[in-house]
Parts: sequence; structure tokens; C-alpha cells
Amino acid sequence: MTTIELKKNLHQIIDSVDSDLLLSKFYFVLKKMKNFNSGDLWNNLTKEEQDELIISDKESEDENNLISHSEILKKHKF
Repeated sequence: MTTIELKKNLHQIIDSVDSDLLLSKFYFVLKKMKNFNSGDLWNNLTKEEQDELIISDKESEDENNLISHSEILKKHKF
């Protein structure tokens, strides 16, 4: 999708929303992300946090370490 198409579609979605709360949330997210630079989140983590995420990512490649969606729903009673 092109930038123009994305903007048009986003405007259509926003125009169709009647909830002030939901619009406020969209606004907050877009405002925050507008000034977000790629890598900022990673660079703000400590070395230990970065290492922990790398380990977690590697562990997630083994299906034995994963929990099914249905199990998560049961655990959290959704």
C-alpha cells in the first residue's frame, strides 16, 4: 500500500469512529509514534534487558517452549 493509500484508509477509519475514548487512543499512539526513531526502544534497554530478549527470542524458536493460544485464554479466563 502506498503512503497516499495508507493515509486515505486511515482517514476513513478515523472518520467512522464515534468514540472519543478510541479517538483519543489513536491520537496518543500516532503522536507518540510520529517522533519514534527505529532502534530507540532497543537502545533504551539495559544490556541485561537486551540479552534477556535475545535469549527469549531464541527459546521461542523451540515449539516445546511455546504455550498455545487456547491455553493462554484458559489461564487468563478470556
